[in-house]
Amino acid sequence: MTEENLDQLSFEDALAQLEKIVQELESGRIKLDDAVASYEKATALKKLCEEKLKTAQLKIEKIEITADNQTNSSEFIVPEE
Repeated sequence: MTEENLDQLSFEDALAQLEKIVQELESGRIKLDDAVASYEKATALKKLCEEKLKTAQLKIEKIEITADNQTNSSEFIVPEE
């Protein structure tokens, strides 16, 4: 699976693939070359999951209660680092 194809995965699918790779690596029953390739894919999947989580965090609404007990929501913005 290429990096372009990885971008098409949902968070849940990427996480499921990552978990499967971890289980395979932990089993110790795969050849070294396959283990290296799996590790590289796992690294890409981990990065994708982190990016999707960060994107979701940026979409969270910040809810505020005004002085007259009304709720006001605005997009949650994380300051640039």
